[in-house]
Amino acid sequence: MEMSFMRKLWLFVLLSVFTACQENENALSNLTGNEITYALQAGSAYPVSGSVTIKERKDGTAQIVVALSGTEGNILHPVHLHLGDIATPDAEIAALLNPVKGSVGTSETTLSMLADESPITYEALIGLNACIKVHLADSGPDRDIILAGGNIGSAYANASGRSRVEFGVCKSE
Repeated sequence: MEMSFMRKLWLFVLLSVFTACQENENALSNLTGNEITYALQAGSAYPVSGSVTIKERKDGTAQIVVALSGTEGNILHPVHLHLGDIATPDAEIAALLNPVKGSVGTSETTLSMLADESPITYEALIGLNACIKVHLADSGPDRDIILAGGNIGSAYANASGRSRVEFGVCKSE
């Protein structure tokens, strides 16, 4: 007995939904559910702001999601994890994160190691005296323009009483 076209189509749709749900559950299953979100404030005349969310992965590493509003186009905006408070001039770059694509305003990075090749866990990262800075460009004069940034970890806890955020100039490489 041959199955009707509608029954085949219905079976295909059910299998597709089931497979998509399984893939989504597998992606979510890599996370513990522990996460913390910090605000990223505009760092220049550009009206760009957003947040950075740090999520704990089951292997102990961190998944860092940067979400910005106010970006556009196909420009890739470099994202740096710096040691120290956001106001610290020439702060060392602890890690280069994946850039934010202007058209979508997001970036996602799984971080397990810092630039000096020392391992970093979720727990260590959320306790680190550090900040996130999103730059306009990777090189040239626009490299020094910070679109958005904010303190994370102990730098956030230590600066929480400040009403005005000052951005320190980044160290040129």
